[in-house]
Amino acid sequence: MNFSARKQSLEVRRLELAGLLSQAACIPDPAQMASVRQQVAARGGGGAIAVLPKASLDELRRIDAALARLREGSYGYCQICGDDMSDDWLDQRPASPFCRTCAL
Repeated sequence: MNFSARKQSLEVRRLELAGLLSQAACIPDPAQMASVRQQVAARGGGGAIAVLPKASLDELRRIDAALARLREGSYGYCQICGDDMSDDWLDQRPASPFCRTCAL
């Protein structure tokens, strides 16, 4: 398992998410926010504005936890059963703390 490549991809994704979250936090004007909500609603978008930051924040937390596991040496091992996680599983879900069996 190539931990340095996994670490790098997690760090890149973390930077992307941090950028998204900082952009979402930079909409200070309530009037501007109301205008954006109206535009989204007109397109049938519903609550997409509120969901993006929460989903991004959740993913950011999972990535931070995965990076911590990399530092402590437990990355790639299921946090429930302790088995090695397959490369295929980690390719699909690099921040997952659980193996395919325990996650499903």
